[in-house]
Amino acid sequence: MKVSEYADLDATALAGLVRRGEVTPAELAAIAREAVTAVNGQLNALAFPLYDEPLARAPDGPFAGVPFLIKDTGVAAGVAVSVGSRFLDGQVVPGDADIMARFRAAGLAAIGCTSVPELAISFATESVRGGITRNPWDLARGTGGSSGGAAALVAARAVPVAHGNDGAGSIRVPAAACGLVGLKPTRGRTPATPAESEGLYGLTYEFALTRSLRDCAALLDATAGPGLGAKYEIAGPARPYARELGEDPGRLRVGVMTAAWSGVPVDPACAQAARDAASVLRKFGHSVAEAVPGVDAGALLRCYTALTTIAVGFELDRAGAEPSEERLEAVSRTALREARAMTGVQAAAGFAEFDVVLRAVCEYFRDYDLLVTPTLGRPAPPHGTLAYNDGRHTMESWLASIFEIGPFTAAFNVSGHPAISLPLAETADHVPLGVQVVARYGREDLLFRVAAQLEQAMPWAGRRPPVDAGALAEGS
Repeated sequence: MKVSEYADLDATALAGLVRRGEVTPAELAAIAREAVTAVNGQLNALAFPLYDEPLARAPDGPFAGVPFLIKDTGVAAGVAVSVGSRFLDGQVVPGDADIMARFRAAGLAAIGCTSVPELAISFATESVRGGITRNPWDLARGTGGSSGGAAALVAARAVPVAHGNDGAGSIRVPAAACGLVGLKPTRGRTPATPAESEGLYGLTYEFALTRSLRDCAALLDATAGPGLGAKYEIAGPARPYARELGEDPGRLRVGVMTAAWSGVPVDPACAQAARDAASVLRKFGHSVAEAVPGVDAGALLRCYTALTTIAVGFELDRAGAEPSEERLEAVSRTALREARAMTGVQAAAGFAEFDVVLRAVCEYFRDYDLLVTPTLGRPAPPHGTLAYNDGRHTMESWLASIFEIGPFTAAFNVSGHPAISLPLAETADHVPLGVQVVARYGREDLLFRVAAQLEQAMPWAGRRPPVDAGALAEGS
């Protein structure tokens, strides 16, 4: 198999070739290494060199032998991580996260680790440790964050699927920036780490980025279910998610939102992409109306400020960190200082704001089945738009700055509702634009049915970025 042939195929197709004996897992791993190497010099999307051999996996899972990348957040036993930080660089993970155990059971062959911003709390994958990760659609633009390295390499067709996690939009934002499918599942649908009953006090969700909708659905089938010690156990699907694609969702009540709760400007092209998707859904017979959940943007920011500060500060404090410029970037140092100074009453106030946001979103879904929004408030911005190493930031001002770029995603991390970003549009100069669709709690089945309708009417499979593993590897 040539790299150009490999790059044309999604994970489902590659797994089918392996099952039929048309290609071996070892051959796929070698091709994937060639593909990653062909593009990474331009993208800078790896946190560490590729592994000498793929990580251990089940030989017979649904994605057996399919090349895969894990995010540099510490999910795989025995693997060195940095979480984008000089302070944490080289630490070795003692055990698999539950999600990693499921990736292995699915047969995914992890060949490397993708770049993240420091401590994974930015919508730009740029760090002092790793440098700038570049977007394969436009090297002058960012990939989003924090799963930006994963998004860059999937979009460049170096691998068909890669691990990501989402604490405020960190799967959906890079998916939108790089023209991918990015699902944040329902809270409790996929497991957290062995040390946590839930990630970031319920704000973080583990899953992946894919190029195809069918890969997204099949991978959720392979990884869904509560982890050991999970706080929540939600009802499983009535049937596999992969079978929902193409099924009739019925006539749904769909709300459309194109203005940010915070009042920050939304690029007209991003707003138009959401309106166009809504128009398509109206043509499919759904009831569509302008309707906005009553989320208080101030409450959302205060919630994130408190919870992110105490989570980051706690992890740094127990690791023995000191706010040194030689080991930590400015916002990380600020998080550590603010966490150490925060009172219990101030922390509790943040959790109270969590409930304010959650109830507002839940109230909305009493009347609507779906919500359609832009994923980002602007196309993927140029490098340097966000400045994590700027010592003038407080934690609140830092989070406000990332929410200016991505104002639509974080509320659903708080509420727990499933949300997917779909690459339904692009700018005049071919920069991808994502549209977010949010469903009622636990209704990924509806997301997949409606996403399939949108894919049918607004297909994206034929788009290829300028930095394309198939073309570059064959050209070399």
